[in-house]
Amino acid sequence: MKLYYAPNACSLAPHIVLRELALPFELVRVNNQTKRTADGGDFLALNPKGYVAALQLDSGQVLTEGPAIVQYLADLRPEAGLAPAAGSWARNRLHEWLNFISTEIHGGFGPLFNRTLPEEARTWWHARLEKRLDYLAAALRGRQALVDDRYGVADAYLYTVLRWAALFEIDLARWPGLPEYQRRIETRPAVQRALAAEAAA
Repeated sequence: MKLYYAPNACSLAPHIVLRELALPFELVRVNNQTKRTADGGDFLALNPKGYVAALQLDSGQVLTEGPAIVQYLADLRPEAGLAPAAGSWARNRLHEWLNFISTEIHGGFGPLFNRTLPEEARTWWHARLEKRLDYLAAALRGRQALVDDRYGVADAYLYTVLRWAALFEIDLARWPGLPEYQRRIETRPAVQRALAAEAAA
């Protein structure tokens, strides 16, 4: 498999999951501005959406969208327990969390990356995101992880997007439990290996 990624992007989540599962894969860096890959390829030919992550299987098939990729990977090694069994109530909870993270946290940060966003709009997005972080902190109170209180793919995804808070001067210490949650995930060996690999590329 090949994982197409960009440093500090949401592709870190499937990268972490690949390492958690000890699956064989190749990392291919994508330049988000030129849409060229480090090996000289045209990323748009692989993924016309133009953004990471993209997972290319050995068969040549390509899967995009981080929440879909992490579930696919978790199901390759179900014994690792990174996702509840398909058809279970807990799997529905996983879908719920992945959708919330994707639309409300990931999507909440998205507009803030636009340097031309008017200040009034930036303030509005900040306030909206802060309400979502209120909810998140309350949901995690007294818990170690999002689904069944067991680390899994939703936690890898949430950890990834929460890292962006520092880019926009959002101090997660305002939400009790969130910095500790982040630190706990960051101590995982697979997370450390993924961060180191992306920093070295």
